[in-house]
Amino acid sequence: MLCLTLTGSTLEENRALVERNREWISLSELRLDYLSPDEQKIAASFPQTVDVPVILTLRRKIDGGRCLLGEKHRLELLYEVSKGDFSYVDIEEDVKKSDLKFKDPLFEQRVDMEQSLRQRGVKIIRSYHNFECVPADIYGRISKLAAKGDIPKVAVNPTSMMDVITLFRVQTELSDLKEKIIIGMGPFGICTRILYKKCGSLLSFCSDSEAALGHLSARTMSTLYRADRLDERTHIFGIIGNPVYHTASPSIHNPGFEAIRYNAVYVPFLVDSVRAFFKLAEMIQIHGFSVTVPHKRSVQPYLGRITREVKQIGSCNTVIRIQNMWKGINTDYYGFLAPIAPSIADGSIKTALVLGSGGAARAAVWALHNHGVKVTILNRSIEHAKTLASETMSSFDTLENGNLYSKSADLVVQTTSVGMDNLEGEDPCPSLEFSGREIMYELIYKPKDTGIVKRAKKAGCRIVTGLEMLMEQGKLQFEAFTGYHYPHWIPMEIK
Repeated sequence: MLCLTLTGSTLEENRALVERNREWISLSELRLDYLSPDEQKIAASFPQTVDVPVILTLRRKIDGGRCLLGEKHRLELLYEVSKGDFSYVDIEEDVKKSDLKFKDPLFEQRVDMEQSLRQRGVKIIRSYHNFECVPADIYGRISKLAAKGDIPKVAVNPTSMMDVITLFRVQTELSDLKEKIIIGMGPFGICTRILYKKCGSLLSFCSDSEAALGHLSARTMSTLYRADRLDERTHIFGIIGNPVYHTASPSIHNPGFEAIRYNAVYVPFLVDSVRAFFKLAEMIQIHGFSVTVPHKRSVQPYLGRITREVKQIGSCNTVIRIQNMWKGINTDYYGFLAPIAPSIADGSIKTALVLGSGGAARAAVWALHNHGVKVTILNRSIEHAKTLASETMSSFDTLENGNLYSKSADLVVQTTSVGMDNLEGEDPCPSLEFSGREIMYELIYKPKDTGIVKRAKKAGCRIVTGLEMLMEQGKLQFEAFTGYHYPHWIPMEIK
């Protein structure tokens, strides 16, 4: 089930949120702490106005919520609103049983809120939040919460791939608990939200605004990742990197799987330790994955086989499982060549200037070298440039000396990360000038127009974007993953 967390300040706003997301969700969570005081007074009526089951939650600030009421008044408000037709009520794990007994004007004696809810068939979710880490005793905590007869919910913040492994192990460690909610918050936890069923979780939360760390939208969860339709037979693929969430690769592979009716999902994994990721890959049976910065070289010791391109380039961007081992291939090599192959073939490209000497640069330089193009490598570190140049019989220099190579090459290839994320707007080689006859090949695809691309456009250069390479190498990955050609009829809308 996908549960939409409702963050409107009025019940009407929340009804609109449910209606807007209705086709992608199975239930919703009404966050009382987001409602204005006047709306809180009438919130008990909310479940009758929507056609999905509703979880009632009144979250304290220490648990990531907005409620600033004293604990006594908070629980009294939760009790009053819970008289509505809610399907679930969320109560924090440290709330004592004695704190849930209230004087009710309709009854002559004190009312036990938990007992009242159970008698009405309302399920209680007992939740534990930890924004710092994944506690060492997490399995014991979950079991303790479940022992009360409630649905245990843990929302914790994994800070490493080993923490992610701990969350995915919940399914096997606590397989006897049929109903539980397991949430990994923050950047490392996003893969656990998408693959929530692999954690044994009853549901996964989503929201239109990031109501909690790592929330994706209901539409993204349901249409891009099909998280609510994954099953035991679903093949898991992914991409590993650090950072990784800038990638557009899920928008290539997941629509492709859907188009050919291939039961698979492609998920981004933020990875700090390649070794730990290979443990996770074995544990949840990942069938293949793409590799991006900074892991294109560090994955290689774990591979049983590599292709000629990987051996030559020293960079692997795709790993697939074959015959109980991992095989590394490089689709960057052929993906890079595809948009410029005709220009190399007709002699328009005889010389090239490559900015950078990382994994992407290695694929580009080797591809150009193998096709007879004379290459000069410019890099911030002269030693790294020298190493790659010596392997490929290329020339080399520092980026600082870019002005010495102005208007001298047929092709300029920009392979560095300068221009994206926190370096957006910056130029890797501002002293390099363009004549207008060059082909400017920018491997960054977000943003579309980097600083150096804007300068090249102004000079009249033909531009080849990183999106073209991304699509070409992605299609080759798709074939390696599935054994099928990428469906040509899919309109690509990667933003």
